Amino acid sequence: MLDLDAEVAATQLAELTSRAAELAGDHPVRDILDIGAGTGTGTFALLRRFPEASVTAIDTSEEMLEHLRDSATRLDLADRIRPLRADLDEGWPGTGPADLVWASSSMHHMADPDRVLRDIHATLRPGGLLTVIEMERMPLFLPDDLGFGRPGTEARCHVLLDEARAEHLPHIGSDWPARLTGAGFTILESRVLTVDMASPLPEAAIRYAYATLSRIRSALADRLTPEDASTLDDLLADDGPRALRTRSDLRVHSTRSAWIATLR
Repeated sequence: MLDLDAEVAATQLAELTSRAAELAGDHPVRDILDIGAGTGTGTFALLRRFPEASVTAIDTSEEMLEHLRDSATRLDLADRIRPLRADLDEGWPGTGPADLVWASSSMHHMADPDRVLRDIHATLRPGGLLTVIEMERMPLFLPDDLGFGRPGTEARCHVLLDEARAEHLPHIGSDWPARLTGAGFTILESRVLTVDMASPLPEAAIRYAYATLSRIRSALADRLTPEDASTLDDLLADDGPRALRTRSDLRVHSTRSAWIATLR
């Protein structure tokens, strides 16, 4: 799902890395930290944008880092990436100083994001940049009335998702500008990254819809009504008249908030 998300949001991601390069100005960007690197969406976008840089890709999951290593080898970028397994809730790893820190959909996972932001502040070189990206809600794909089931299935799923995430991820929806300034940063730019795609969708976007809605179905298995569970099962079937792939009204709509900051 992460790889498909990167493909669907590639244009918006390229615009953000381009803006980060503009704001870096004359400050050379050679050492980059990607916090919560996952499968490497940010890592590879940053390597493309900053051809003289190397990236330390930090993640708690060895499985994610192995996927990233394989992708780096396939793209002939392995010599520019240092995968580092670390849990930032346990303390800041020995990364060395950085010119740019990238944190995409990772800060809300931290037990103490304010402490992590202070650690980032201490790690950045003067003139360095921090980019924080947060997507507060999962993407939308479906019309309200599917033509079967009770209207509003996706909206009800999102309400349940919000409840579930609030229980386990208390920093979702945080006031990130306030946290950034509180940690000693000056925000240079705030922007909203919007993906808005309508049918007919490219194949990657259709697979993205399947992957995301499958994850929602699994995450909400014990919270969904039987009717909504059945509706999702019909949509996620490999084939059949109700399957996602057969729909002419499938879309992709998502928004991310992004902030680019520097040391105050």
